[in-house]
Amino acid sequence: MRRREFITLSGAAAAWPLGARAQQPVASALIGVLLGVADSDPVEQALLAAFRAALGKLGWTEGGNLRVELRWGASNADRIKAAAKELVELKPDAIFVHSTPATSALAHETRTIPIVFVNVSDPISPGFAASLAHPGGNITGFTNLDPAMSSKWVELLKEIAPRTVRAGVLFNPATAPPLQFTMRAIETAASSLGVEVSAAPVHAKEEIEGVFAAQARNPGSGLIMAPDIFIATNRNLIIELAARYSVPAIYFLPFFAKAGGLISYGDDPFEQWRLAAGYIDRILKGAARPANLPIQAPTKFQLVVNLKTAKALGLAVPARLLATANEVIE
Repeated sequence: MRRREFITLSGAAAAWPLGARAQQPVASALIGVLLGVADSDPVEQALLAAFRAALGKLGWTEGGNLRVELRWGASNADRIKAAAKELVELKPDAIFVHSTPATSALAHETRTIPIVFVNVSDPISPGFAASLAHPGGNITGFTNLDPAMSSKWVELLKEIAPRTVRAGVLFNPATAPPLQFTMRAIETAASSLGVEVSAAPVHAKEEIEGVFAAQARNPGSGLIMAPDIFIATNRNLIIELAARYSVPAIYFLPFFAKAGGLISYGDDPFEQWRLAAGYIDRILKGAARPANLPIQAPTKFQLVVNLKTAKALGLAVPARLLATANEVIE
């Protein structure tokens, strides 16, 4: 494996005054944690461990000055709503939440309890915040998508699979951010590269294979995985189907390519979860309110290429792509 790191700066503040960090934690605090996926997801467990470790470094000790109420949504809308209601009824000092559906459920339940989110692509359209710089309410956090990322997906898919002339964007309308949030940038990039793009919506796990089968019937077809908790939850099936039907696909998080996907490009989720712990810390110490904490766009991106998968698909990965990748799976 080869690793190379590169960082793209965003306009949002990424560091906080040292004075705020030096404040002492309150005697005891209660936070709620609502995660949109199932507790059996190993990646989510690793991310949660990183979040907890970051809180520990900021002076918070579970069972000491911090109590944590954890709920898992299992990618089920009803379960997520019930868990959100349970957490709000506990009246925690703050809530940490993962995914757009889970954030939406919490926003419906409370407008006063501070909420810090990760993995929300578009916090403005659903009304979570008034603006990125000045959220203005009880919700703030870290988005997982910069619109410029969308165009990179098309460019990278075309680079690693040059015969691609059409690409479907796979997503679940019930769990993905509004498609127009990414589609405009995707279509602009696709047009300049001679790639025809179309939406490929699915509403259930059983519908995914039909999309791959349809793509396989048309030579020169590929798939772009939209940032969607449904896609993340079903990643093993999707990676398996991409291999079975020999369809090149690009994914939005690094662990897709590490698990056997062809190529991935997106934010570093571990970095965002650690930063979210910093926001929770500031809120618990009374140093800031969500209304005044800017929503931060991704500042660290990862490009991962799976050479083994590329060879299985008969693709010769360009040397330039290998040179710029953060990680190459061999």
